[in-house]
Amino acid sequence: MTNLSHNLSESAAMYPDRTAIRMDDHLLRYSALDDAASRLVTLLRQRGLQVGDRVGLMLPNVPAFATAYYGVLRAGGVVVPMNPLLKQREVEYYLGDSGAKILLAWHDFAAEAEVGARTAGAETIPVVPGAFEAMLAAVEAATNPVSRDDTDTAVILYTSGTTGRPKGAELTHAGLNRNQAVTARTLIQIAPDDVVMGCLPLFHAFGMSCGMNAAISTGATLTLIPRFDPAKALQVIERDRVTVFEGVPTMYSAVLGVPERSSYDVTTLRVCVSGGAALPVEVLRGFEEAFGCIILEGYGLSETSPVASFNHPNAVRKPGSIGTPIEGVRIRLVDEQRRPVAKGEIGEIQVGGHGVMKGYWRKPDATAATVDAEGWLSTGDMARQDEDGYFFIVDRKKDLLIRGGYNVYPREVEEVLYEHPAVAEAAVVGIPHSSLGEEIGAAVTIKTGTTVTPEELRDFVKQRIAAYKYPRAVWIVDSLPKGPTGKILRRDVVIPEGVLS
Repeated sequence: MTNLSHNLSESAAMYPDRTAIRMDDHLLRYSALDDAASRLVTLLRQRGLQVGDRVGLMLPNVPAFATAYYGVLRAGGVVVPMNPLLKQREVEYYLGDSGAKILLAWHDFAAEAEVGARTAGAETIPVVPGAFEAMLAAVEAATNPVSRDDTDTAVILYTSGTTGRPKGAELTHAGLNRNQAVTARTLIQIAPDDVVMGCLPLFHAFGMSCGMNAAISTGATLTLIPRFDPAKALQVIERDRVTVFEGVPTMYSAVLGVPERSSYDVTTLRVCVSGGAALPVEVLRGFEEAFGCIILEGYGLSETSPVASFNHPNAVRKPGSIGTPIEGVRIRLVDEQRRPVAKGEIGEIQVGGHGVMKGYWRKPDATAATVDAEGWLSTGDMARQDEDGYFFIVDRKKDLLIRGGYNVYPREVEEVLYEHPAVAEAAVVGIPHSSLGEEIGAAVTIKTGTTVTPEELRDFVKQRIAAYKYPRAVWIVDSLPKGPTGKILRRDVVIPEGVLS
């Protein structure tokens, strides 16, 4: 029987009294989580859920997310994870596009959720602490998960929508299950006595699969932080004796920037994982020096379930690299004509293997443009491969800047900016220019307690890279725009008027 929720059943049978999910003083044992998920099956069926129906989850990082996720899957439904901060029109789009019949919504965000759901024709089930548990206690637990085929859709995960409206990537039971299993077994090497930090959003592929699914399948504990705060993260690491930390680069930068970081006991950490965006080498080195724990960088997309490559724990680690393909995954680099490029040359990453999505939900044209007949998924990410087979992200294909006919990759310029001791975060963008096409600009945030001028930063970079690459315009901001996972969104950076004058 193939059903991703079966992992919870197996762990509950083996470790009924172990803590599956923790959030501060709230502890949920495996037996209790398994029972709650089974009761949700009955509740959903009473509301008319049929096998294959979609169910929206608009929940933050709280224990109820795991109950809802595994309950929907156990009922044979399809999970549609949604950012709880979505507004009415966004809720309406997600539910309307997916055709979801039911929305489980956290009470703090119920107003926007209910209006959007009503417009989309979906029923809202409010998730209120205490009341939700009472609602489940009032129904009988269903006995067995619905059997699903390997290729049946388990999750419709909406992409961030870098162009146009978000598209729903259909991720299968088998694809998600194998990806989390390979991640848990060969990459993070999670064991039942591990405690995994759950500060990544569970509605995103990274937190959902590498965090929750990997922890639950191995009988480990997932300790949750509803909203990321670097000081809170350090407190939880010390309190719960966290062994595995998973985060995006901005989280590592933020933790590194906590003034009193040295006062926390983080000696239980054995491995840290970074993904979601390129981790600046200076941040990696600074974090490892400060906390004495190695960071293994990986790469993946929502469309690949998500992990595609990784700096494997028992292999040579190359800072700045996304490593090599994981077990069961293939990666190649191609040119504009989809021809493989030689090692050392820059090409677009294509991914094949078990994690590749089934397709974009009800968007055959978008699917055909992304996944070819042989199963290769075009990522839009540009990289090079060294002689040892390690891949190095150069940048997003769509983020490529062309200044006076020369290609400039923002990440290369950002790496230099991160080397400056005063720089906390940086985003390099193109500024329209009448003769050059694009000029290079950089928005920068500064570390607390430091001072630096835009001119000093510009000259710092100018001394370190080719003349056509350095940013002619640098401006200092309080914060940079970020997506729900903390990834810096270059496309949303505001360029000040007259910045090139």
